Amino acid sequence: QARRDSQKRDGKPTVRAKTLKQTGGKVVISEPISVKELSSSTGIKANEILRKLDLSGVVLTVNDNIETSQAMELMMEWGIELEVTEQQSAEATIVESFTSREMVNEQSRSPVVTILGHVDHGKTSLLDKIRKANVADGEAGGITQATSAFCVPVKAGETERVVTFIDTPGHEAFTEMRSRGAKVTDIVVLVVAADDGVMPQTIESINHAKSAGVPIVVALNKIDKEQATDDNIQRILGQLAEHDLNSVDWGGTTEVIRTSAIKEIGIQDLLDILDYQAELLELKADFGGAAEGSVIEAHIAEGRGPVANILVQQGKLKKGDFIVAGKGYGRIRALIDENGKQVNEAGPSTPLAILGLNAVPEAGDKIYVVKSLKEAESSAKERTQQA
Repeated sequence: QARRDSQKRDGKPTVRAKTLKQTGGKVVISEPISVKELSSSTGIKANEILRKLDLSGVVLTVNDNIETSQAMELMMEWGIELEVTEQQSAEATIVESFTSREMVNEQSRSPVVTILGHVDHGKTSLLDKIRKANVADGEAGGITQATSAFCVPVKAGETERVVTFIDTPGHEAFTEMRSRGAKVTDIVVLVVAADDGVMPQTIESINHAKSAGVPIVVALNKIDKEQATDDNIQRILGQLAEHDLNSVDWGGTTEVIRTSAIKEIGIQDLLDILDYQAELLELKADFGGAAEGSVIEAHIAEGRGPVANILVQQGKLKKGDFIVAGKGYGRIRALIDENGKQVNEAGPSTPLAILGLNAVPEAGDKIYVVKSLKEAESSAKERTQQA
């Protein structure tokens, strides 16, 4: 009575909210669509929906899912337009959770350096010297490297830090990783032979580094060769300048370090410059939380199954973690460091070989640690279907 009186005073009649069934209109709903959900979103009784479906020969219960196209068609009869948001793929859900990750324990991390250059310009011997320079003499001959990357301690003044080097088996691997958007490298060392100069693969390397948006340090190698005359060196600096790599000698910003792998000249200078460049980049990563990383290369090893050489980029990777890597998934059976030793966990900028995947991933595939084997499996299966 009181409400009716107040309405008389306000002069406003009671208006009952109309359902969509009466008014028609648009409803946003997300996949998968159950009959129950469709009913509550549109205000149409579940029984009515089921009856209509039954008439068209589809028998469902209230908790069953209805095909998207069928739901859209059905709702048209009531003048309701369904806007359906697609179900996010398992992979997308995982990626999103890492993209929006909360940092658990942010700290400075080691820089990751890739060495590129023309064939025969001394990349391999330079890498060997960098490794040997930091391994006790007794061991130097007997290293069998377990991963395609390794860490080198660098003493800069009083502080000792670490630089991680990726030994790419060739340009193909680097191109493959780049084309798949894998951001693995922080700095590129471009090896140019002082007795030769800028060659087609050198230019290719420069373009790779530029498209990856990473700084380039030039190692002018084989500086001990008699053809490495001052005139020749100036000519090479000119060639580099043509590709926007203006050396510090010429008033530019590109560091050009004169090295010789054979005579062990300039190795420490190169490491010092890389350490300095890393400081400028202020590289940080999360040393806690779920791990993610990238595959550098992978293969099948006899008696071990798929082995992936990876680089941890965020979080802490632990033995026993459930992981997904491209088309592969599994539980980590073993983490093997660069010297072939088993470890229980590893943090950012650490290269490792991992065992436990069911299939061989591709170079550049991202690796994510997930909560369960089921989650890892559904993401890997999607990837296989896409492929």
